[in-house]
Amino acid sequence: MNPRIPKKKFTDGPAGKLETVLAEPERDPPRGIAVIAHPHPLFGGTMDNKVVHILFKALLELGFITVKFNFRGVGQSEGTRNSGNDNGAGETGDVIAIAETIKKQFDVRFGAAPLPLLLAGFSFGGAIQVHAAHKLAPQKLVLVAPSVDRLSVPPLTHPGTKHESGPIPDVLIIHGDQDEVVPLKTVLDWAAPQELPVVVVPGAEHFFHGRLHILKRVVQDSCRS
Repeated sequence: MNPRIPKKKFTDGPAGKLETVLAEPERDPPRGIAVIAHPHPLFGGTMDNKVVHILFKALLELGFITVKFNFRGVGQSEGTRNSGNDNGAGETGDVIAIAETIKKQFDVRFGAAPLPLLLAGFSFGGAIQVHAAHKLAPQKLVLVAPSVDRLSVPPLTHPGTKHESGPIPDVLIIHGDQDEVVPLKTVLDWAAPQELPVVVVPGAEHFFHGRLHILKRVVQDSCRS
């Protein structure tokens, strides 16, 4: 069986089984493990979202073991969302469970040195990945139109002070200047105090209609090294 063909599986999560799709690259050993989080479930967000698909494809082509999944209560994933307190705590736990399970699986296969971890997410999923990064300490974060203001996302770093959990990840933030769902200003206001650059795609709205090829190119250029 071709390992590059995405395979569906179910991974244990804090609220039950999580519907997961995983593909392995042709590169041996792989560049690392990439876990991708989808946009908000209450607005139709699933792992089949086209931005998630582009992230999955771009990172697989670069040589990452690539994983996407449905948050609790979405698709065939078990559990329910805590809609009364929509702070993303449950979904953050889902990401952590997926990442730890997949890393354990492949670290055993490829030896003592742990494979680098990349967390990627779109919109709600991007904000969730920042929350998860505080626990998982990934080597890289790829955030596409992250809803950092809506989920009260904490900063990743405080320039000039020592980071408590070690080096901060390399961070790529991509946003459209015509985003009508997550205003660009909210992301700039979050990134500026942390001295994090933001790649702005002219003419792109929230879902990057007609700009997905640019999104893919930016991601691959940043994650190639």
